[in-house]
This record gives sequence, C-alpha cells and structure tokens, in this order.
Amino acid sequence: MQKSTLRGQLSLPELMKDLGALTNHIRVPSFPIALEGVLSNICYFDTIIIVTYKKALKPLLIHPSDPSEQSHTLRMYLNKAYLLDPLFNAIQQGITPGVYRLVDMSPDSFEDTEYYQTCYRNFDLVDEINILVELDATTTCAVSLGRQKAIGSIRRTEFNNLKSVFPMLEALIRQFWLTQAGEFVEKESRSGPLKYALKTFAHGVLTNREQEILGLLLKGHSSKSIANELGISAGTVKVHRKNIHARLDTSTQSEIFTLFLSHLDSLDREKG
Repeated sequence: MQKSTLRGQLSLPELMKDLGALTNHIRVPSFPIALEGVLSNICYFDTIIIVTYKKALKPLLIHPSDPSEQSHTLRMYLNKAYLLDPLFNAIQQGITPGVYRLVDMSPDSFEDTEYYQTCYRNFDLVDEINILVELDATTTCAVSLGRQKAIGSIRRTEFNNLKSVFPMLEALIRQFWLTQAGEFVEKESRSGPLKYALKTFAHGVLTNREQEILGLLLKGHSSKSIANELGISAGTVKVHRKNIHARLDTSTQSEIFTLFLSHLDSLDREKG
C-alpha cells in the first residue's frame, strides 16, 4: 500500500483534477484504490480500510480486497471485535455523517481496554480519522485513516481539508455504491445472534445490572463514566465490578475480553 505524504494547504486545481479522475472510477471496482490516492494528497495516513456497516450483518470490508493485506487483527475485528468498536457503536446510535477523530467518539477509558490494546496497539496507531457516509437508510460506509507514532496525530489543517472536501467525497462514494454494491453484497455474512452478544454474555451468571456494566466496561467506559450513564454512584459501580470478577473467576479486563471472544465463537457455532 502506497503511503501518503504530508499535506498542507489544498491546491484547488490539483484537487479538482483528483476528484475528476476519481469520478471516472465510479462504475469500476478500482474506485476504492482511486479514493485512497485522492485522500493521500489531502491527508497523511499509514493505514486505510473501507468498511460498510449494516444492521444484522457483520462489517463488510471493501478495501483492501487483497487477502494478503488483511492481518489476523483485521480479520478478528471484522468477525467479532467490531461489537466493541466506538465507531461501530457511534454508527448504531445514529451519528451524523461527516469526518471524525476516533478519540472524539470513544469512551473516556477506551485506550485502557483490552480491545484497544489488541486492535489498535498492534497497528502502532496513535490517531485515526473516520470519514462516515450514509449509503442508505440501513448502511453506512466508514473510511478509516490510521496514523502511526512516527508521524503523530493529524494536524488541524489536514482535518479541515478533509471536512472541506467531505461533501464531494460523500457524493462520489454514494454513487460508487449505487453502481457497485452488487459486487460486494454477495460477500456479506449474516451475524445472526452476534448483535445479542453483549446481552447474552455471562447470562445466568451475572445479574442484569452486572451485564449492563460489563458491556460498558468492554467498550471502554471508566467507573465514573458508567456511573454517569446509569445514574448510580461510582462506588456502586466499583462494587459491581468486584462482583463481576468474582462471578466470572477473573482478575483482569484482559481475561474478561478473552471470555467474551470465546462467547462470540460459541454463538457462531450455534448459528452454524
């Protein structure tokens, strides 16, 4: 994957040339690759993935399409771990299409979660920008641009450039999906009971309140944030957390995360 170069102020003639070339790819499968090239002239990134999210279905990877570029971590995300992703949850809650930094949609303790350590730290990412486009009433496309530590967080100029170009990118991505969706939809895999995973995890072992708190913990909420979400005291949350560990025979969040992934596996087997 070709890396982009650092960009500052947008050159309107060059931008219009790029967007014109991208328009020529709307009706062909090479659109995602062309889109990557255009974005690389606007903002630096080390990694890029394009994914569509649809209710009752697992995320559908649009780009990269080459299996050799799909790491174990990426495959784990697409099959299971996406349920804990702040991006996925923001989309489920109806976030407005636009350009967002991951940190702006994440719970306060997200970077302390085992999910973050597994799915983000492995890529050495320090920042992520998400371009969200609503494709239809039930489908959202996310173009995620990752920055590694060597370069640092996205600059304000780059972020503003992406926001300025967003209306045109949004229109082109929608047109691409209208003409090419059939090529990708046949690859979709139904998630079946996966959307119920957080509700069924440790069912019968934990109380309803403990399950509720556990789900928020896995997503990256601190005790204070959970208390605010549920309208209870932080002290009460800490008592529940202690009880959760006792009932699950765990001592760390990492162990709970491992149990959760095993639970997802069992749901998949039941579906099969």
